[in-house]
Order: sequence, then C-alpha cells, then structure tokens
Amino acid sequence: MWVAENWKDYEVLDCTSGEKLERWGDYILVRPDPQVIWETGHEHPSWKKKNGHYHRSAKGGGEWEFFNLPKEWTISYPLPTDHTLTFHLKPFAFKHTGIFPEQAVNWDWMSKLVSEQVALGRSIKVLNLFAYTGGATAALAASGAQVTHVDAAKGMVNWAKENAVASQVPKENTRWIVDDCAKFVERELRRGNRYDGILMDPPSYGRGPKGEIWKIEESVWPLVKQAAQLLSDRPLFFLINSYTTGLQPAVLTYMLNFAISAIYGGKVESSEIGLPISGTELVLPCGASGRWTP
Repeated sequence: MWVAENWKDYEVLDCTSGEKLERWGDYILVRPDPQVIWETGHEHPSWKKKNGHYHRSAKGGGEWEFFNLPKEWTISYPLPTDHTLTFHLKPFAFKHTGIFPEQAVNWDWMSKLVSEQVALGRSIKVLNLFAYTGGATAALAASGAQVTHVDAAKGMVNWAKENAVASQVPKENTRWIVDDCAKFVERELRRGNRYDGILMDPPSYGRGPKGEIWKIEESVWPLVKQAAQLLSDRPLFFLINSYTTGLQPAVLTYMLNFAISAIYGGKVESSEIGLPISGTELVLPCGASGRWTP
C-alpha cells in the first residue's frame, strides 16, 4: 500500500464503528467511513473534543453538526521538493472538506518526477482531469510543470484557484478550464495538443456542466483510451485514481497496460493508497491508484 505519511497538519487519530476521528490543523472532525467496520470503542480523548461531526442519514446523504468550527480555515503540506502547499478547507455537502489527504502520496510521487525533469531544462506539460480543488495541480505547478486543470464544476475550479494563490504557485504555470472532461479530451485531440503527464481522479457518478452523465464503470475505459492519445512523444507519467470498490488495483493495471504500455512500453504499478492511524500500526484504506511510467 502507498501511504501518505508526511502530513504534519493532518492525521487520523482513531477509527471505530464506521467513523474516523481526524485532526485537520487545529480542528477535530468526525466523518463516516465505510471501510471502518471494526469496533474498538471511543477511548481516544479527542472524540469528546470534536469541532464537527458529519451524521450520515439512513435515507442517503447526511448533515454536519458543528461545535466551534470556523466556516473556513487552512492547513499546509510540505512537498519533497521543498515547497509548502496551503489549502483552504471548509465542510460542505456529503462529508467533504476540500481535499483528499491520502492523495499526498501521489503529489509527492509526481512532484519528484516533474522537478527532476525541470532541473534538466525540460518543459513539462500536465493535464489534470476531474481536478477538484487542485491539490495535485498546486503540487505539480509548484514543481515547475505547466498544468491544465479541468473540472466540470465552476465552484471547484474557483476553489482550486484560491489554493494555488495560497500555495504561491506561479500564475503562468496553470490554465483553468471549466468543462466536461471527456469532451475536453476530444477537443484537445482535434486541436493536436499533447501532454507529458496526465492524471485523472474520476468520480463514481457525476454530471457535466450541461447535464452530461458520468458512470465510472461505463465511461472510464473509453476516457483512458482517448486520454492516452494525448501523451507526447516523451511521456513522463499517467496516473488514475479510483474510489470505486469495483475498480481494484489490478483493474487499473490492466487498463493502463492495454491503453498505454501496449504503445509506449514502460511499466505499470497499482496499489491501494491509505492514511496511517496515529499511535497504531494500522493504515486506513482510501481507494487505489494506478501509475504508468516509461
């Protein structure tokens, strides 16, 4: 498992009975997690010091309950390239806060790849699809890549811009696009644009800005095949993330092998990604990632 273990402003303090206890900077949140099917009690003292608790409804969805939690606050993350990222957080619909902290293990991996090439004088173009609030965009741009950030939700793109400013990312290193990711890829193919690195973080289900329906089981393979055609003659990486239980690491490996390795060679590695649970030897599973490199 690839573990995001370099956080200082975030940690999983405890997990039990379908919930995880987390520290986000100075604040303690309790959120549901379907992976936590074990019961170990609520002995950690911070269970009684929570600032926010997301209660899941039996009918689907849920709602937040707050205890002296600000509407917005920031946390930081140190990249291995000696640049510190800063993220604006706020609790919003369906238990989210604005970043997925387990993705830091991929930020580290990509930032190292990019910074090594930039140090050699190479210009690196990266396409970030389903880019959300821009954690990966900030990490890549801070490491010297020219990043095209694409997400169908205008609010998420605006949030990503805020994170880029807070992280002191050079403005000229980012291009912001509000669009349906599949349609954007089709247009980039027609335009003849190419990228040295591509990453995608597709949701299980979603809608584009014009009501386009996305179902990952039906849509992800065609998108991976098309996106692979956007790779440059000297591609650096291709990364795909999955939070869908049906797309295990082996499935990600197969897709990347068929779509990319068959053309470019190289190697594919896929694994679960996770977050360490403080004070224990446990790691909380948080989905899977597949990585291709030449």
